[in-house]
Amino acid sequence: MRLTLHLAVALILGLASAAGSAHSIVRRAGSDFPIATSVSVPAGADIVFVSGTLADAADPSAPPGSRERIGDTAAQASSILGKIAAELEAAGFAMSDVVKMNVFLVGDPNKGGAMDFAGLMSAYLKYFGKEAGGLPARTTVQVAGLPMPGALVEIEVIAARAADHAHE
Repeated sequence: MRLTLHLAVALILGLASAAGSAHSIVRRAGSDFPIATSVSVPAGADIVFVSGTLADAADPSAPPGSRERIGDTAAQASSILGKIAAELEAAGFAMSDVVKMNVFLVGDPNKGGAMDFAGLMSAYLKYFGKEAGGLPARTTVQVAGLPMPGALVEIEVIAARAADHAHE
């Protein structure tokens, strides 16, 4: 009886420790499109939330609100993703740790008021192409406006990594 009890306790403890170490971030993709359809983040993971970020001026000498000052959708998305990468790095994370991204696009007047999804994707794929790995779950919506004249893009992200990640 004692031997059976000791074996049962050892088995339970072994399974518990194996389950704890087996918890990792799981990304699921349902197609060739470079986003995850879902991302599972285990309890205890390190998480950072990056606030909605707008682009820096591409040409500060251009008039406020002009396309020349802030750039088109691709230029703005590229600026924003670079700023997000720097913010994540400052927090000890990387772009490959992004698990959720929300993108807000204003309709581009040069595209008849439609959002420039292709412009967004040209910048996005530099950070999240198939070879980059770590695809985030993502939502992209068109909005009426953003809080900066000429802004066509705002992006916010959530990044996560396994808690046993070596801190540097």
